[in-house]
Amino acid sequence: MSESKSIFETAPEEASQDEYDRYREMCAMAVVALITGLISLLALIFPVLLFLPALGVFFGWLALRTIRRRPQELIGGGLAKVGLALSLVCLLVGTSISVTVYLTEVPEGFERIGWSQLQPDKEHPELPVPPFAISMNEKPVFIKGYIYPSDRKSNLGRFVLVPDMGTCCFGGSPELTDMIEVTLKDPLRTSWSTRIRRLAGTLLVDTKKKPVSGLGGVYYRLQVTHMDGKVAE
Repeated sequence: MSESKSIFETAPEEASQDEYDRYREMCAMAVVALITGLISLLALIFPVLLFLPALGVFFGWLALRTIRRRPQELIGGGLAKVGLALSLVCLLVGTSISVTVYLTEVPEGFERIGWSQLQPDKEHPELPVPPFAISMNEKPVFIKGYIYPSDRKSNLGRFVLVPDMGTCCFGGSPELTDMIEVTLKDPLRTSWSTRIRRLAGTLLVDTKKKPVSGLGGVYYRLQVTHMDGKVAE
């Protein structure tokens, strides 16, 4: 009687690697890590998406950790490593770019201000704008924001700046202190888009609303001499 080995008697090391791998599942987290790593390339163009490579690094680490703990059940280490590497590179490069831009984007002689500094002060409810904003009247400032959409899309010399894309692009109704009427000094002109704008100029503050077509009015105006690295003559 000839001897034969059942599948249960066959040692794992006697089977080929391909046959062995067929009985292991692809780690879902490894696939997620790879996809996140590929999407993270967008963070090199849009710094606001830097959270994506951070997530990719976490997913890649988690996938490799899971696979190492269950090597007899899971495959996908290569995918996890590629996703982790992509995310790590995007995170490091994207962060470096963002830091460099932040340190160099404010023109000399201008003060950086944020939208939070332009919001009403609870300690001065009688004022529609905070004392800080009033103190910045006719001062050279630098601020970033998005163009609020209007009927005109190109060759813009005047527009309304808002703080976020939700207000800019998805039909939100901005608060009065979330709007700045921008006037570009000649020959500066721009067109509407969803990208962030970097503007420097003289801030004008008035506690009485200035009417703006299609909106409730503004307390803030900005006479811009610098826009996205371009300087008016």
